[in-house]
Parts: sequence; C-alpha cells; structure tokens
Amino acid sequence: MTRSVTDHPLLYARTLIENALNDPARRPVVKSFFDAQTYTVSHVVQDPKSNACAIIDSVLDYDAASGHTSGNSTGPVVDYVKSKGLEVRWLLETHAHADHLSAAPLLQAEVGGQLAIGHEIIRVQEVFGKIFNAGTEFARDGSQFDQLFNDGDRFKIGELDATVLHVPGHTPACLAYVVGDAVFPGDTLFMPDYGTARCDFPGGDARQLYRSIRRLMELPGEARMYLCHDYKTPDREHYAWETTVGAQRAVNIHVHDGVSEDEFYKMRTERDATLAMPKLILPSVQVNMRAGQLPPAEVNGVRYLKIPLNVL
Repeated sequence: MTRSVTDHPLLYARTLIENALNDPARRPVVKSFFDAQTYTVSHVVQDPKSNACAIIDSVLDYDAASGHTSGNSTGPVVDYVKSKGLEVRWLLETHAHADHLSAAPLLQAEVGGQLAIGHEIIRVQEVFGKIFNAGTEFARDGSQFDQLFNDGDRFKIGELDATVLHVPGHTPACLAYVVGDAVFPGDTLFMPDYGTARCDFPGGDARQLYRSIRRLMELPGEARMYLCHDYKTPDREHYAWETTVGAQRAVNIHVHDGVSEDEFYKMRTERDATLAMPKLILPSVQVNMRAGQLPPAEVNGVRYLKIPLNVL
C-alpha cells in the first residue's frame, strides 16, 4: 500500500525525520521511565536547544484491591524535569489507555503543560460514556483536554518541530507523535519480537490497525521509535522500548514487510479471541476518558468507580 505521494501529513512527518537525521540540533533528547506494575513507558522529550519538553503517556498508581491512587510513579519524572530545569510545554496522550490511569492532572499541577490527545477521543467518550452510564454531566466533546489533535496537526516543543499522525485500529483515537527523528506510536506497535496491539476493544479494528501500521512503516527506517509498553518475551532478558522503523519493517513478528492485510487480520482476530481483558480496563478508561480526572465526588464527598457487569 503506497500513500506517501498524496498523504501530506505523512510526507511532512518524513521531512521532519529526514531533517533531524541530517541535523543533530533537531533531534530530541528522550528520557524514558518504565512502570513495572503496568509495563508502561513514559517519555520526557526535550528540545536540545532549550529547556522545553513534553511528557508522553504518564502513569498514575492505582491499587485495585484498596481503590487507592498515588503519584509514586510520577515522582522520578517530576524529579528529572526539575533537576534538569525543564519547562513542560505539553502533556501528550497517545490514546485513552485501557491498562493504566493517566497521571496528567497530577503532573499538570506539579510541572504545568497543556494536555493533548486525538480529536477522536470524542468517539471513545461517547461509547464508554454509555457503558459507564456517566450521565449528562459528563461532556462527550473532548473539552476535558486542552488540545485535541487531528491528523497532520503541527506543534512545537521549544524550537523542535513536531506533528501528529492518526493511527486508529487499537482504539479510534490512537495517535503517533513525530518529534524530530523520534516516533511515539503509543500501543499501535510493541517491540519487534512482541508484535502489535490488540483490536478487540470497542471501536477497535484489525484491518484499520494494519493500515495504520503500514503508514508508519513508510517513515524513514532510521527513525527512532519509542514504545508505550513492553511485556518482554520469555527469551529476552531485559525490558526494552526503543527500536527503529526499519527494525519494525524487517522483523516485527506480526506485521513485517510481506505480511498481507488478510494474513494480519486473521492472526490478530484469532489471537485477540484468546486474550483476557486488561486487569485495569474498567478503572483506566473510566478515568482516562475524563483526561485523567477521577469521577466527581458524590454527596458524601467520596469518588466512586463503576463496574459495569456483563458488558465487556
């Protein structure tokens, strides 16, 4: 599938990467933080020419047994930002995660930054607003976020140029952020030896995911790719979250070059049918569709999470 001739957002993303590969001053400094409880990786992305940075896919600690939340996982991120004297311009979400709660509001209070996600979050809010019977007080227009990005939107982190690619399939709202020569695809892709995201959540689509991934594969092979999760294959000793577009294209076990859409669809749907729901999907989506805010307190001053029975 060839799209680069007419796909202007992709063409611009390619240009960003190529310019950064030729000019180190356009290559972001990336510091990653791994949360072992949820296997999630958060990234601090810094402009090398200034103290401006963005934080991508933060994690709020949540204990399902007690219902307690805490910001322990954000501590190292905040410490790093403050120790380096960084100014947080953006808090970027690749999608409404189903495996961890976002810590964006906590980080925003600590270090600032505009909170952004893809415009299609409104579809997620509509679907899950009904599932959780959130009521009319829950806005389904994305207004909980400071910025809703569309495919091809451009933004800056200091002097660093960045852009957004809409890559649906895992969820309708999935984004990949391209910052200089670095690509942040969210859950769309895992490490090459682990494969690709599942597509069986409401709004997921395996064929759409295949097309989104092939779109990302058209980016320059030398581009660095920083992933949102690593669940580590049994034969790999260490967790990892950095690879390249070229490595994904060459050896990703689910979607390397030569795998057809029909082959991918068959593999992905059959595999997804064997997977259990993520342990934190109900609290995670319920919070993340609200931009990381907990549900409003009830008359007794306590906040509650709902557990819809026999729905998912």
